[in-house]
Amino acid sequence: MGEVVLVISGASGAIYGVRLAQILGKDARLVVTDSGRITLAHECNGLTPEMLSEQTGALLENNDNVGAKSASGSATIDAVVVCPCSGSTLGKLAAGIGDNLATRSAIVAMKERRKLILVPREAPYATVHLENMAKLSGWGAIVIPASPGFYNLPKTMDDLIDFVVARILDHLNRDNDLTKRWTGDEIP
Repeated sequence: MGEVVLVISGASGAIYGVRLAQILGKDARLVVTDSGRITLAHECNGLTPEMLSEQTGALLENNDNVGAKSASGSATIDAVVVCPCSGSTLGKLAAGIGDNLATRSAIVAMKERRKLILVPREAPYATVHLENMAKLSGWGAIVIPASPGFYNLPKTMDDLIDFVVARILDHLNRDNDLTKRWTGDEIP
């Protein structure tokens, strides 16, 4: 399997990106926006992108370096996942703006027909966010809102986080057993 670019932008829900980085490990090229750095530290007990890279083995790339491998159309990148995806990042992508490594990597994913997964975490969504998600979905992006399911009867916050991360991994074609899969036999 090839590499996955994992972008952590400034939306709340940095823990989803952290959990995904833990699972992808060395298969991830980690890009953290300036706002993502702030949210990561605030929501994850002072965690920095550098610490996350060291803990997971993910390769940390500088968001200011639009010439990095993650932004290359000829590089062997399987997918780009923006997790969490802020409204600002959605807006830039819907407008075709690739002004940093995070947005450039996502734009390249679209032009190369690579998998692009966006994980917005907002409540409620503004109409402009919904329109941008619809626009990006129409262009082939996969939108997986950070909306955990409850049919597995989660007992911990980790169960809720793993539900969303499992859906992302499913769309990356990565085997996982983070959650119990629905069989149809759950309700008699």
